Amino acid sequence: MTINKAAHDLEIRAEDGIIRPQMTSLWPRLEPLLPRVEKPARYIGCEDGANANIYKPDATSWLLTYPDTYEIGLPNQGLQILYELLNERPDAFAERSYAPWTDMEAQMRAADVPLFSVDTHRPAVEFDILAFNISAELVYTNVLNCIDLAGVAIRASERTDADPLIGAGGHCAYNPEPLADFVDFFVMGDGEEVIADITTAVGEWRQSGKPTGSRESVLHALARIPGVYVPAMYDVNYDDQQFSGITARHADVPQSILKRTIADLADWPYPRNQLVPLTEVVHDRLNVEIFRGCTRGCRFCQAGMITRPVRERPARQVREMISAGLERTGYDEVSLTSLSTADFSGIEDVVTDTIDEPGTCGRVSISLPSLRVDAFTVGVAAQVSRARRTGLTFAPEAGSWRMRQIINKLVTEEDLYDAVRSAYSQGWHRVKLYFLTGLPSEMDEDTLAIADLAERCVEIGRQYTKKASVTVSLGGFVPKPHTPFQWFGQNQPEELRRKVELLRNRLRHNKRVHLKWHSPEASTAEGITSRGDRRIGRVIEYVWRKGGTFQEWSEHFDLNLWQEAMSASDLDIDWYVHRHRDESEVLPWDHIHAGLHKDFLWQDWQDALAGYGIEDCRWTPCYDCGACTEYGIEHVVASPGPPNGGSQGTGQDLTTGHLVPVELRPRAGVGGTQ
Repeated sequence: MTINKAAHDLEIRAEDGIIRPQMTSLWPRLEPLLPRVEKPARYIGCEDGANANIYKPDATSWLLTYPDTYEIGLPNQGLQILYELLNERPDAFAERSYAPWTDMEAQMRAADVPLFSVDTHRPAVEFDILAFNISAELVYTNVLNCIDLAGVAIRASERTDADPLIGAGGHCAYNPEPLADFVDFFVMGDGEEVIADITTAVGEWRQSGKPTGSRESVLHALARIPGVYVPAMYDVNYDDQQFSGITARHADVPQSILKRTIADLADWPYPRNQLVPLTEVVHDRLNVEIFRGCTRGCRFCQAGMITRPVRERPARQVREMISAGLERTGYDEVSLTSLSTADFSGIEDVVTDTIDEPGTCGRVSISLPSLRVDAFTVGVAAQVSRARRTGLTFAPEAGSWRMRQIINKLVTEEDLYDAVRSAYSQGWHRVKLYFLTGLPSEMDEDTLAIADLAERCVEIGRQYTKKASVTVSLGGFVPKPHTPFQWFGQNQPEELRRKVELLRNRLRHNKRVHLKWHSPEASTAEGITSRGDRRIGRVIEYVWRKGGTFQEWSEHFDLNLWQEAMSASDLDIDWYVHRHRDESEVLPWDHIHAGLHKDFLWQDWQDALAGYGIEDCRWTPCYDCGACTEYGIEHVVASPGPPNGGSQGTGQDLTTGHLVPVELRPRAGVGGTQ
């Protein structure tokens, strides 16, 4: 299954003793394959904004790889930001690659064509660093497949000095252990600053000529960079098969790896030149990140926990990025991205200014993903409705107020009804509602409450339009590392499917409520990989060797492969996925410091079990979660405060440390021990 490694022969040693790659395009061998595959435009590059003439012979080269198809990976903002930043540096350059679909992979293997960049079609093995963005656990087998297609040994321990370094980052990196046998280094947190440190370290290795046996020395150097975890520099310990911790092999390597966080988004107005593809991709529009982080405190949400503190981009910069982006790309739709877009302090003004942008004639549509139902106002709905309407998605997450207190999604039924009323009153005909099932202490009445909410939303909509409909999207809950629910044992797939059927039967005769659901079996495989220790690497490799790629795609997912792999590795699915953990257990990701104190997460888990919720700390006194103390300040708050008023307090600003006004917004029925 391994691609021929002849590409290594492309490296040459110059008179000065420095090894330089002889960059070679695979296009003559690749082009004949394109008529034989579905969607050949996935592999040709040529996007507006791409860099085709960026090769620098003495620079550190990065191949930024998204381990899913081109149409899924191209819009990824993290990859595009790093692509621009690296290509602005005099000592680095970057190209991009994506996982070839199964038809293209078969053609490549048959023709002995290795993984390549879409920018210049150079072989992946010619790059110094092959770096993956991993945002979903079920792409792990694709990571192995891409490494193998590159002609590189999939296990880090088997690589030579001539092989590229394999790196990874993204949300899934916060539990790196399942991929630790295959990835040379992981980046924790924001990548904008740390890529400079990595480029310098690898550049020094290149300038040394990569002498025999020097691979370990560059890995040691990378391990000393804050925010970088190098598995080879750590020993894994077990106590009678129970994972008991990880210890550093060298005194100068940190025992705990603290994530990297950029303090001020205003310093990083990227991407400046968003890529515009020649073929259809998901989220095919101008994407502008308006803030990073979230303090709503939803206990199931890993992204909200690991990206704290909240850092807003200045509204003026947002408007400038939108204006310049629309002019350059020709898009007529803008997506304002964040974890909770309607929480942005100046959201109504930004939406208004975008719609009124000179030269657009009101033809620009606004997409507001990740909408909080308690932050979506008539004002926002009215502004958005002035342009072309796109779909609206709200995420109540749970059907009953009891469950929403447990998961700390503190939105009431009236919050939801007010939001959909605002939408329907401004001309929308359909709304999508996202829920989770399999949450801690969930009962059947909580599941059926989802139907009650959906049907009431349809009733509200019909007051404004006869076409009113609601789509309910139901996902099986998978506990994630660095969240209060990391100790919870997730539901069995049979139980998740029973709850889906319960809801299906309840909504069977309502033609205006459409139910969609995520595969309960896929949730089980996600559970194996999300909270696994290093032993799960054997499972991932087994599934990959059995042909189990593109496990994110329903037509390729096969739970039997994962069950077979667990059995072959002498590992128990129930132990990894379905059992509850206690406070004393050492977790496989405890050596990764996401900025949150573990005792804070445990207390929040206890509050959840007691049915308590805690308010967003942007408007309240500090809960001492740990995210802000790394900056030497007491509390990061938003200014101005929330739109619904409340009492006035003070807190400290992230970038200045100065006291700023804080609005306190208590809600009836919310308590807690904090």
